Amino acid sequence: MTAVEVTPVQGRADITSFIRLPYGLYRDDPHWVAPLERERRDFLDPRRNPFFERGAAQLFLARRGTKVIGRIAAVVDPRYNERHDPHCGHFGLLECIDDTEAASALFGAVDGWLGERGFSSILGPFSLSTNDECGLLVNGFDGPPTMLMPYNPAYYARLLSDCGFAKAKDLLSWRVPMPSDGEAPAAARRIAARALAAPGVRVRPLNPARFEADMAAVREIYTDAWAENYASVPMTPREFDYKVRRLRPILRPELLLFAEVHGVPVGFALCLPDGNQALCAARGRLTTWGLPIGLVRVGRAARRIDRMRVVAIGIKKEHRATGLVAALATLAQCAAFHLGYSESEVSWILEDNRDANRSAEALGGILFRTHRLYGRAIV
Repeated sequence: MTAVEVTPVQGRADITSFIRLPYGLYRDDPHWVAPLERERRDFLDPRRNPFFERGAAQLFLARRGTKVIGRIAAVVDPRYNERHDPHCGHFGLLECIDDTEAASALFGAVDGWLGERGFSSILGPFSLSTNDECGLLVNGFDGPPTMLMPYNPAYYARLLSDCGFAKAKDLLSWRVPMPSDGEAPAAARRIAARALAAPGVRVRPLNPARFEADMAAVREIYTDAWAENYASVPMTPREFDYKVRRLRPILRPELLLFAEVHGVPVGFALCLPDGNQALCAARGRLTTWGLPIGLVRVGRAARRIDRMRVVAIGIKKEHRATGLVAALATLAQCAAFHLGYSESEVSWILEDNRDANRSAEALGGILFRTHRLYGRAIV
């Protein structure tokens, strides 16, 4: 058998091979949702993605002969090193055939690149940080992923184990069927009612007329609420604006809720329609031969979206014991019901975030999917 060769990505042709590899790997997988190729090019372009203003990534391709059989990114995020571990680098964007030799060669390249920069351990997958997609799917392969959640074949977990990786942390996803009346369970409603009865407390939706101010409030709360979370890193204003621009086309004002105390935002709940239900119709391209074929398909499919994802519920530290999480969650579910959604997904939640997992369960959630972060020492 021809030996595996791993080389750094150099030039447009290599970038194209890196982006298009999954389209072949998942050709026969009914659940995979093809990302838009143009969006992936922007995401990997240091001139466009503000992550690269502070972080760095080296992309690698694995080949047997002329055939591309795997890819990976070695990632350095200085914010992670400052906040969590100065000796830990990351890996991400892994795709590979079912071949331990190929996977081992890819991780060998990552080890070498990170080791040359003084790192002694590796954690991932991150694409490219915890503010992007992260984790390897290890449980719950019976359906397509929701928007901004990773998907991969089941054999990937075995490949990582064969390459010496062990579990670092699990990220849990909960499916919440929509009650026939759209109301949350009684216990959750009682907690929410008590929170909303406190002086000066109210919950309101996004105000499109003051979009920039509301987004600034989201960033401020996010920075405060996630500051102590496992592996979390703060977003720069440019990174935050970059993500908002990507999400704005599918953002529904009714599904971005703010909790205020005496007029000051102290919490938010960000829910998104599951754009993957429409995106799958594009098959990775919005245009073909200059015609908006994929765009038309997405537009038609978007009318059939019946699921939303609760992406984040954040409360500033000093208000966490007030029941505002329950208030935001119950009102978000009610809003989703009136918009016609039949279920929601609450994802992802750290396995040891007891309060958040209990809240998801209190809403009637069913634990149905697990993503995993892996780590090991650099070889």
